[in-house]
Amino acid sequence: MSSAIEFENVGKQYRLGLVSTGTISHDLNRWWTMNVLRKEDPYLKIGETNDRSHKGESEYVWALKDINFKIEQGDVVGIIGKNGAGKSTLLKLLSRVTAPTTGKIIANGRIASLLEVGTGFHPEMTGRENIYMNGAIMGMTKQEITRKLDEIVDFSGCERYIDTPVKRYSSGMTVRLGFAIAAHLEPEILVVDEVLAVGDAEFQKKAIGKMQEVSHGGGRTVLFVSHNMAAVKRLCKRGIVLENGMVKYTGTINDAVEQYIAGSADLSSNVYFDDLTKAPGNENIRIRAFEVTPCSGSVINVESGIHFKLVFQNYKPNIIMDATMELRTLDDIVVFHTGKVVTPDKDAKVGEYTVEFTMPPFYVNTGKYRVRIWFGEAQRYLLWGFFEHVFEIENTLTGQGYNMATLPGILKPRFNFNVSFHE
Repeated sequence: MSSAIEFENVGKQYRLGLVSTGTISHDLNRWWTMNVLRKEDPYLKIGETNDRSHKGESEYVWALKDINFKIEQGDVVGIIGKNGAGKSTLLKLLSRVTAPTTGKIIANGRIASLLEVGTGFHPEMTGRENIYMNGAIMGMTKQEITRKLDEIVDFSGCERYIDTPVKRYSSGMTVRLGFAIAAHLEPEILVVDEVLAVGDAEFQKKAIGKMQEVSHGGGRTVLFVSHNMAAVKRLCKRGIVLENGMVKYTGTINDAVEQYIAGSADLSSNVYFDDLTKAPGNENIRIRAFEVTPCSGSVINVESGIHFKLVFQNYKPNIIMDATMELRTLDDIVVFHTGKVVTPDKDAKVGEYTVEFTMPPFYVNTGKYRVRIWFGEAQRYLLWGFFEHVFEIENTLTGQGYNMATLPGILKPRFNFNVSFHE
């Protein structure tokens, strides 16, 4: 089977805050070294890896560095990693939105990309005109596009607005039309970034089904970026894990997800921030502490019950403030979503608030989980993004029998069964 995509020692470097070198001395030095001395660009040797959590000494960083992999024709590959790992940059290089600083990319076939909301659309043109423009960019004739037009419009669900300029579209409508164009214009390589998260649940399911159809039925190659590990595992066969701009792992999708989870799951029972200026949050909210503790005993397990405690500093008075907590598996499956309107009478004060709740015993199964926390104003506007905290529920049950074993599933309830017998 021939290769659809090859990355050979690919790197992409940026200078923080500036375009090009930014100084005459750097430009002259670069020109002299490369054009007269015929040597490598000297500034490519300065850059550091793209670790966003630490301030580096150099003003040059590698968004990607030493990227090497090969994807066979018909493969469905998930690109996973933390925010800032280089996933979107990799797809932009493949889609020729930007050029690599080093290395070579070989792509055999037409590429259709959905990278950001509105990418590839002319805002003044109608949806119909943008379909023809995108098809022409991919090298298709007008007749070929016309044959696909009805199918594209029907899939997108934008028929009523197809002759309206796309600048009038919502972000959800733009993504629906963009995906419909990318998936239906018969590309050999389909590249989809996590913009599908903008769409509703029904469209996400529809889009994943279409990607499966494109790969299995048409033998086309699909690259898919998402933070939803359940969707990635359902769609992809292989995975590439990026970390700080470099390939950490490449292999089967199950192994790739495990590698990603192992790297992102910083297990802890509680966190506390003495210095609020360094605490998670912004000018509206700062998280002082978050604790996950057993209700009984010293270990969080299936029979202990779990107490959740959130302490935060509020800086925005006189609002209806709410705090939301969501329990998820590390595969991003939501176990439950709960919250509390902290100041229902629009009487929020500047100061420290504590929100607590308890999860009963025999509720959630053994395993690692993450709690996602965010804050809203009148249950509509986010006061701040979100904070995540990972913890583990252990299985300390002993003995024999059904209730003692580590069984599959997210929940581990202990029901009261009634047994009767009639002869």
